[in-house]
Amino acid sequence: MKKLLILVIILHSSFLIAKGQYAYKIAKLKYNGGGDWYANKTSLPNLIKFANANLRMNIFPEEDIVEPGSPDLFGYPFVHMTGHGNVTFSEADVQNIRRYLISGGFLHIDDNYGLDKFIRREMKKVFPELNFVELPFNHPVYQQKFKFATGLPKVHEHDGKAPQGFGLIYQGRLVCFYSYECDLGNGWEDQSVYNDPEPMRQQALRMGANLLQYATTTN
Repeated sequence: MKKLLILVIILHSSFLIAKGQYAYKIAKLKYNGGGDWYANKTSLPNLIKFANANLRMNIFPEEDIVEPGSPDLFGYPFVHMTGHGNVTFSEADVQNIRRYLISGGFLHIDDNYGLDKFIRREMKKVFPELNFVELPFNHPVYQQKFKFATGLPKVHEHDGKAPQGFGLIYQGRLVCFYSYECDLGNGWEDQSVYNDPEPMRQQALRMGANLLQYATTTN
């Protein structure tokens, strides 16, 4: 039993040492309300791999899962949220998300189709004094390593509208980026999931890398 305990401690220590080579981790938001917060399972690992290879960002290869009311939220410089359906934030969630964002955190919300009316309602609870504003194409999120002169790439059709990038700006700082009618997360998935053309996937990954770069350096 003692040998087993020592082995567990050694393995755990080795994991911590291995993990120590990475600068930080990012997370996916596990919210309540019934929406599929867990959608796009291969998206963030693929985005992390792309950003590490192209921007030398040194992010841990797998994302964490974090709940909106958890104090662990403050350990991530970038939190990603996606899904198709309902979202509900408790009062504790609202206060925690607000503190996280005004303290330097960054939230990327990606509408996976069907999220829009719910997330606008819930984020209004977080920032009742703010409205989502469409960001101009010369905003820094589109002008990181990869340039997007016409804004977000269009990954999937949804309602056939042009993709839009909205932001919540608190005291001059972009704290939340909302990609709408775009489906960036689907573009980050393994190619076999949607069989999207590789140039489209690359555009989606480049835009995602821009968001990571912005959140961890510019922001």
